Amino acid sequence: MTMYATVDSPLGELLLVGEEDTGAAGGVALASLSLPGQKGAAVVQDGWTRTPEAFAGIAAQLREYFEGRLTRFDLVYADGRGTDFQRRVWAVLDSVPYGETVSYGRIAERIGMPGAGVRAVGTAIGRNPLLIVRPCHRVIGADGALRGYAGGLECKERLLGLEGALAVR
Repeated sequence: MTMYATVDSPLGELLLVGEEDTGAAGGVALASLSLPGQKGAAVVQDGWTRTPEAFAGIAAQLREYFEGRLTRFDLVYADGRGTDFQRRVWAVLDSVPYGETVSYGRIAERIGMPGAGVRAVGTAIGRNPLLIVRPCHRVIGADGALRGYAGGLECKERLLGLEGALAVR
């Protein structure tokens, strides 16, 4: 069963989408977290169930993150999302620490695809369905410039500002 809820945030109303998961705390595995106006954002579908209580734990972690009290999310993600390549890129995103940034080129190197792999890495990052909690906002250009973000560069800048990370370290 697909469930959803909305959560207020400093970036606007976030849409959380998940699947029932009896192994997950609260019974939901997060499939998508969308920002207002996000390119490729999830859209509530017929048959989805509005279940805010199932997302209470996720909402609490998001509140703590935006208050600067949480630096790492502890969530269950829905299985089967993305291609093998995308999942490899996303695994590297999950390892980028709070308060730090990394370049697209560095991610390409980490998955064994330096050089020409940078463009493919950028595409995979752009398809990340879990903005904020899978920190694609921490990926910047090799020159330190903010580059693409599905939620918009203003949101990316705000998230990096919250984390105190506006330059490659």
